[in-house]
Amino acid sequence: MSAPILHAHCPNPSVGTLNNLLGSLLQTLITAQCAISAKENWPEDYGDLALEKGLETYDFVVVGAGSAGSVVASRLSENRNWKVLVLEAGGDPPQESDIPSLYSYAMLTNNTWNYYTEPQTSACYAARDRSCYWPRGKMIGGTGGINGMLFVRGNRRDFDSWLAKGNIGWGWNDVLPYFQKAVTPVGNSTNPMGHVVLNDFNFYYDDILNLVCNASAVLGVPRVQRIGDDGAAIGCTRVPGTVENGKRMSTAKTYLGRARQRPNLHVIKNAHVTKINFDISGRRAVSVSFVLRDIHKMTARIQREVVVSAGTIESPKLLMLSGVGPREHLNSLQIPVLHDLPVGNNLQDHLMTLLYFKLQARPKERNGQAKIMENMFNYLMYGKGPLSSHSTTSVVSFVNTVPNSNVTYPTTEFHNIFFHYSDIDAVKLSTDISAMQPQYANYLSNIINQTDMMNIFNVLSHPKSTGLVRLSSRNYKDNPRIIPNYLDDPEDLESMLRGVRFQERLVRTHAYRAVNATILRIPIKECDKWVYRSDAYWRCYIKYFSTTSFHVTGTVKMGPSGDSTACVSPRLRLRGAWNVRVADASIMPDVVSANTNAATIMIAERAADFIKDDWTPLDAKG
Repeated sequence: MSAPILHAHCPNPSVGTLNNLLGSLLQTLITAQCAISAKENWPEDYGDLALEKGLETYDFVVVGAGSAGSVVASRLSENRNWKVLVLEAGGDPPQESDIPSLYSYAMLTNNTWNYYTEPQTSACYAARDRSCYWPRGKMIGGTGGINGMLFVRGNRRDFDSWLAKGNIGWGWNDVLPYFQKAVTPVGNSTNPMGHVVLNDFNFYYDDILNLVCNASAVLGVPRVQRIGDDGAAIGCTRVPGTVENGKRMSTAKTYLGRARQRPNLHVIKNAHVTKINFDISGRRAVSVSFVLRDIHKMTARIQREVVVSAGTIESPKLLMLSGVGPREHLNSLQIPVLHDLPVGNNLQDHLMTLLYFKLQARPKERNGQAKIMENMFNYLMYGKGPLSSHSTTSVVSFVNTVPNSNVTYPTTEFHNIFFHYSDIDAVKLSTDISAMQPQYANYLSNIINQTDMMNIFNVLSHPKSTGLVRLSSRNYKDNPRIIPNYLDDPEDLESMLRGVRFQERLVRTHAYRAVNATILRIPIKECDKWVYRSDAYWRCYIKYFSTTSFHVTGTVKMGPSGDSTACVSPRLRLRGAWNVRVADASIMPDVVSANTNAATIMIAERAADFIKDDWTPLDAKG
């Protein structure tokens, strides 16, 4: 930038020195912005070479470079004799994905599958058309590029229940080594291997942590250093995240990106997989068809296995398009049936109710724009400040809300989101992501202009209701139908109500009264006919302000051979096909009672070992 341009708007010009300093500052800031998501963080795109040279036959083709697929591909390519191809429908993540306080801005863009559920009969009423917004990541990193980055293992009971259902090798004692393996650094600078990078967020509102945990302790919920590390399940805590120096550390960066120089690993971006092709017997996958950059139809041949890691929505969609799914549904779309399996069933999600608290306002910041610029400077130069953390969602409580119960496993998970006075943009983003109707969104925007506010996620840990994913057509470009059946089971509504009542008890504690915390009453015509805070009122409120936690699982369920509701074996092989595995959150027989990020990564580590166990001895025999 030249000196005349720099001082053109100044009444008194610089003699040159100040212009040079300012030019250096601007260039430094631009360089720092580019470094947020540096090219070397991500695997190279093999797409151009694939078009030029064609595709060879690969030992393994991994569909999806998300939280699970990135792990599987990285682990398999550790064997330099195995050729591994990764096909990802999206490209590199946008810079906002890497910035903890801005990652939600990557939603509602071309970097996400912008799915909406079918209109619900018992939930999502505050959303437009009673349809919840279900974004899934469409980028290197998948949904791991737009999640809250929290890393919680779940607890002993979660996995022991999988084991009790016949999933041999999936009890707590079985999976714990894989959680540990995922976070253990391995390799060296010349031979880097993947692992999860975990750190505390650069926390910005410690008083919110103290407020929530001190009040919860009065109600018998202990403050703990970590949750889930030893299988423990109850407590109020600050949850670590997959972050480092104020940036997201998705598995795409820490597993796949670090393996980018391996000659036996190819990653093709903007490659939308359309079908798995089987031989005439239907038992062996021979190739994968995909469309590159919405133009080029291509096929990748498979020597050993295809690993489907496209996620809870896209994995069943791909399988059904390939002829693997419920016979009646596939017949209705005239898709030839290769394997009649309950693919797309058992859809589970952590439904949550949004509660809003008014808090005593903090001192008002007089120059908001100057503060924003200061925060941006601190983030770009030092990786610190508010942009390096998100709005206190890492303050989490795991609570058993059943009265007089001594069971030390949670029924409910609470997240606590703080909105500072006048932060209209943050509230607007929150309501946009919830697809909230204008009258409710506007009401919340007006409140934030008056005082501080806290948004509580009242999360249902163990939903009884299950839903479906179904194709809407045979066209791979068409979004599938998502039918979550929220609150279909009456027990779910009663558990949500107990969560609301727990929050009411928090309001009565000394800690909450000290900050004048009160539950915000949002005008809802249908609900206001009931006595405020009666059971009937809250049941009505829950129907309106219930929405997804984005923890969708279960659509390609794992189970033993005798389980007619299962699609894959405990070794994650697709039933009826010996060389197709599924490795992502879709295989969970029941959703874990925690954020699903950590468990998904564990599943991927487990899958990679299953594959190595099955193929390495055959290689040794020659």
